[in-house]
Amino acid sequence: MTSKMERLFRNKEIKNAGWLIGGRILQMVLSLFVGVLTARYLGPGNYGLISYGGAYVSFFSSLCSLGINSVIIKDFVDNPDEQGEAIGSALLLRFVSSVLSALMIIGIVSIVDKNEPLTIAVVALCSLGSIFRIFETFNFWFQNQYKSKVTALATLCAYIVTSAYKILLLIMGKDVRWFAFATSVDYIVIAIFLFISYLRHGGTKLKFSFRKSKSLLSVSYNYILSSIMVSVYGQTDKLMLKQMMNESEVGYYATATAICAMWTFVLQAIIDSLYPSILRLKNESQMAYEKKNRQLYAVVFYVSFIVSLVFVFFGRFIIGILYGMDYLPAVPVLKTVTWYTAFSYLGVARNAWIVSEGQQKYLKYIYMCAAVTNVFLNVLLIPCMGAVGAALASLATELLSSIILPLFIKNLSPNAKLMIEAICLKNIR
Repeated sequence: MTSKMERLFRNKEIKNAGWLIGGRILQMVLSLFVGVLTARYLGPGNYGLISYGGAYVSFFSSLCSLGINSVIIKDFVDNPDEQGEAIGSALLLRFVSSVLSALMIIGIVSIVDKNEPLTIAVVALCSLGSIFRIFETFNFWFQNQYKSKVTALATLCAYIVTSAYKILLLIMGKDVRWFAFATSVDYIVIAIFLFISYLRHGGTKLKFSFRKSKSLLSVSYNYILSSIMVSVYGQTDKLMLKQMMNESEVGYYATATAICAMWTFVLQAIIDSLYPSILRLKNESQMAYEKKNRQLYAVVFYVSFIVSLVFVFFGRFIIGILYGMDYLPAVPVLKTVTWYTAFSYLGVARNAWIVSEGQQKYLKYIYMCAAVTNVFLNVLLIPCMGAVGAALASLATELLSSIILPLFIKNLSPNAKLMIEAICLKNIR
């Protein structure tokens, strides 16, 4: 019986990951084609300006999500009869926090870049997307139902609309502000499709509940500070590059990170597909639970390692062909920053173990140390190495937060050991 159930869940995982990866491949093709044309059209300076605006939005994404993304699937599993209540409460909480975050972003950039009206306008337009991003909450419901086909199609439709919008801007020769609004167009379309799909697939009636809101926040609050710290070391590199160097350095760094992120949807799809199974196995078999975690970590690490080797040997060719000669200063940045993908996504994959074990409270300490380290390294390395220095700071920070620091925390060391065993390919099969 157990074997039959394992095969059933494995088939669901494969189908789930298949739809996620298939949809993302099509998105990658569209994103690559339109993104390259856009980067060539805007040039390193304006391209860096949009990345600067995106960094602000990403920086505040932790406040927008309130950490609910990390715990809502577990709530679906533990309370299957309260899913509509959980989604409705999460939507309202996230809406309020997203509006406040957008206002904070506009206020901060108006002070920091007060003599740059174009920068303020670009950042303000980018921040609108965070409000519509609240509808990604439906995505977690579809994941729990093993219906990622729906979200894959919805996201693909959004990419098609956004790509058409950008192509129209290229044809019409519009300026950078119109391109800054593109991220909001993306989230608006996804919101519409996900909401309609939720209703059509029998989603329960949505309603807000103070009790459910309190329940979600009582667990997710541990992720809020942790996510803020992640945002600090994930986005301050772009913010500091803009203030300490110039928009072009941000553009080179953004180009390298965009190429690195071009394929990471594969890792995210695998993680998303295994997430519900790891949560379930925790209550069924400790041995199977640990093995599933090791398998996930091994896949994440070695797929990342192989792709990084490709970028190291063919990075100059890739950037030259795609972005042109103006972006060649991004080559050494790409060869450095690509190595942080493996450790970054090990941290993402770890969330299933963290939620299963109820060890969320330790994340804030890890990410606080990582954030301080990252800012210190950026201050030290950016003035003398520019974007390459920011890349080195990111690599060191990800290694520190994913494996090194957890080894010295008693309640997290078992997970760090699972990661090390996975990297050594121990007890995988």
